[in-house]
Amino acid sequence: MRLSRPLILATAAALALSACSGGDEVDTGGGGGGGGGGDNVLVAAVSAQPDKFDPHTTSAYPSFQVLENVYDTLVVPNPDDLTMEPSLAESWKTSADNLTWTFTLRDGVKFHDGSDFDSADVAYSYNRIIKDELANSYRFANVKSIETPDPTTVVINLTKPTPNLLALIGAFKGMAIVSEGAAEKLDLNTKENGTGPFTLESSDSSKTVLTAFPDYWGGKPKVDGVEFRYITEPAAALTALKAGEVNWTDNVPPQDIDSLKDDKEVDLESTASVDYWYMSMNFARKPFDNPKVRQAIATAVDREAVTEAAKFGAARANETAIPEGSFFHNDYAPFEPDAGKAKQLLQEAGVSTPLDMGLMVTDEFPESVTAAQVIASELEPIGINVKVETLDFATWLDREAKGEFDAFMLSWLGNIDPADFYEQQHITGGSSNYQGYSNPKVDQLLTQAATEVDQDKRKELYDEASTMIVDDVSYLYLYNPDVVQAWTPGLKGYKIRADRAINFENVELP
Repeated sequence: MRLSRPLILATAAALALSACSGGDEVDTGGGGGGGGGGDNVLVAAVSAQPDKFDPHTTSAYPSFQVLENVYDTLVVPNPDDLTMEPSLAESWKTSADNLTWTFTLRDGVKFHDGSDFDSADVAYSYNRIIKDELANSYRFANVKSIETPDPTTVVINLTKPTPNLLALIGAFKGMAIVSEGAAEKLDLNTKENGTGPFTLESSDSSKTVLTAFPDYWGGKPKVDGVEFRYITEPAAALTALKAGEVNWTDNVPPQDIDSLKDDKEVDLESTASVDYWYMSMNFARKPFDNPKVRQAIATAVDREAVTEAAKFGAARANETAIPEGSFFHNDYAPFEPDAGKAKQLLQEAGVSTPLDMGLMVTDEFPESVTAAQVIASELEPIGINVKVETLDFATWLDREAKGEFDAFMLSWLGNIDPADFYEQQHITGGSSNYQGYSNPKVDQLLTQAATEVDQDKRKELYDEASTMIVDDVSYLYLYNPDVVQAWTPGLKGYKIRADRAINFENVELP
């Protein structure tokens, strides 16, 4: 987003920025849903505005904060341990050769327009992603065919074993099931027809409004609706929470976390995430195509200092992507902060200093600005002048996709399987390989790991691949943050999650 792609995410740090992000109004065709919440409407303060609502084409976390509550997938991560469990599919089985997966669908599911859900909707959704080569088409790389022998059965035939198939189709709402023909009947960027607990009512530059779906297969939500308000500045979000203007926020000032633990005005929870923060350089621009230049920058950066400045202890520095505690964590850390060694690497690369480098971040996720400022101060002593380019998120995404950058920084979330952390970001031509990295050996290792069913052997393959990725500085990994969220005392039914998925279907207001 995950995410996933796993998804692009940043959480907020304490900078004095405007309270609301910009953006044009999105006409969803909904019936109002207006302004200040209501007696039984949950108001959630988030840091940025969705870019669009088509689950198959967006890769922005702000969109998935909303879509998590609007759409469903065949399977879904368990909120406690992220193992995959039933959702629209109530059960599944695999063939002895691991090449055929048969899913039995849940009965009695309704779309928001009142139509019945069946296997044709699953086939349509998946084939749309595959045929139109949408953002997550790589997730079906091993899919030979999708069959629907009857309305309650979906058969996925594979060309090779795919041990992480459940994570591929269920880790986040980029794999959501839309109704058959939805993309031809609706503008899915602004409208929806999902099966989730809430319907999309309206969205504009200040808020997105959802309304409870009374015929939701999991039971009608306990709140009448959800209003997402965009409050970029963490301090402003916290103030709104304490004043009772909002009920929930994930935009908590990192420097306030310790003091908030004993604050009776809010309930605060945190958990280690499966996110990672990173910086990456453009391999198509000199001198960043030179591995010694990238290694010099990786050697000059003090990850502990960046982590402390951005997160005030609510994160752990990590030179690889997968966090400690995971079976797939690779405890590899070749870069120690050393300005002298960094200068030597630049000399070996034949690069004269001073060297100018643009570092693209977004003010809608202030944490990226904070971390970038620290990195700029750390690169200055080795002769690299960093211009921190602070953009709105839509422009950031557009420039990333077009390759219009020297370097950029943000994070990934929703990572469940090790492939989520590495594959499409670093395999040649990967859908999220915006930096333009290409290493045939890494391609081979990632491709092999994706089909290896033995977990120990799979870990060995990912360890070898991630070691090369770190050495090549395809990504300059920084840290794994915690998920930190706060809400009104007395709010019930909400569960904080390591994958940062936000689900309000079971929430009860005090």
